[in-house]
Amino acid sequence: MLGWALTFLVIALIAAVLGFGGIAGFAVEIAKIIFFVAIILFVISAVFALIRGRSPTVP
Repeated sequence: MLGWALTFLVIALIAAVLGFGGIAGFAVEIAKIIFFVAIILFVISAVFALIRGRSPTVP
């Protein structure tokens, strides 16, 4: 999911360099939304991992 956010950020940067301000702004907004969704999902996953209490096995 962070890969998608990075992709939209690169698209925004390229669009900004080429002078497409509207497209660049839209791509930045999408990148921000995807980034924050990824962060929220990570936090939820971390909380559930702490609640379960299983430690990873070390080979």
